Amino acid sequence: MNEVEGLRQRRLPHPQVITDDSPAQEAKEGSTYSSKVFRVTFLTLAASLTVPLLGVTVLLDCPIDPQPISLKEPPLLTGVLEPNIKLRKAERLWENQLYGPESIVNIGDILFTGTADGKIIKIEDGEIQTISRIGHGPCGETKMLVSTKTVIEGQKLSFVNDLTMTRDGRKIYFTDSSSKWQRRDYLFLIMEGTDDGRLLEYDTVTKEVKVLMVGLRFPNGVQLSPAEDFVLVQETTMARIRRYYVSGLMKGGADMFVENMPGLPDNIRLSSSGGYWVAMAAVRHNPGFSLLDFLAEKPWIKKMIFKLLSQETVTNFVPKYSLVVELTETGSYRRSFHDPNGVMVAYVSEAHEHDGYLYLGSFRSPYICRINLQHV
Repeated sequence: MNEVEGLRQRRLPHPQVITDDSPAQEAKEGSTYSSKVFRVTFLTLAASLTVPLLGVTVLLDCPIDPQPISLKEPPLLTGVLEPNIKLRKAERLWENQLYGPESIVNIGDILFTGTADGKIIKIEDGEIQTISRIGHGPCGETKMLVSTKTVIEGQKLSFVNDLTMTRDGRKIYFTDSSSKWQRRDYLFLIMEGTDDGRLLEYDTVTKEVKVLMVGLRFPNGVQLSPAEDFVLVQETTMARIRRYYVSGLMKGGADMFVENMPGLPDNIRLSSSGGYWVAMAAVRHNPGFSLLDFLAEKPWIKKMIFKLLSQETVTNFVPKYSLVVELTETGSYRRSFHDPNGVMVAYVSEAHEHDGYLYLGSFRSPYICRINLQHV
């Protein structure tokens, strides 16, 4: 038998024909049907939840009436603003012995701070002593200079915030952040963009209060210059620092000291170099995503958010990132200390320099931080 005949006699396999009734086709059709059922079910469920939610959202009242805020693109975090972890070299002091020590001052080696629960605390030789408690009856000797019930030029004092005093004690410059919102509503104040903040002057001799600046959006920290010729005012909502001249040829005038800062400035204090320390508890990331900048010109999104969520809940969505910058006497950046994610220093509100250390206050944390400036 030759090869050709062998090939002819070899039985060839019959091709397999898959009909519509084959298991593979049935599985495919079943999968398609299940996918369609899932999509229809999902869309129906989504619509049944979304429509009522939108309806409820429209009917709900919003606690704020937000205004669009125009901010420039945040500065790049490069050069002296380059992110680092220098704040993580800080140590925590008196942890869980005080709550929200927002601002700090020294008289000699005695440290004083005010806390979020209204206490005025003195710390001497490491020992904590409450010397007064605002709003709950004094437990120490206090003296009221200006009442928050006082109406000044047609506007009451509602959110008296920070102050700075001349060396002779004659003049006190202070901020009233808003006549509408109080301290506990600071997030409403930022998100609404309220522009009813003021800078005021109190004369300790004549007892008179004078309004120096109006129309400020969350005026916060305030600091006299070393020469006492001008006052710097942190305008938190606008991420900038304004300057008001209190003496000299420019007296009564105002201009911009620092504009478009990399975060929302809180308090400002003198540095030993002749410049200023500025603390920021919220950073405007660039490169990166800044939630505050994203919402600035979108009042409708702000309304939606605060119709559904509380201030505390919204605060939890703001990334923790503590930043302290040192400015020169002319307002340029000298150096910066960072703590990404607020690992060691959270919700930093003030940087106070004393005896080679930088003491870091916070409006929420239960401690004061301290960092040795020689180590950073």
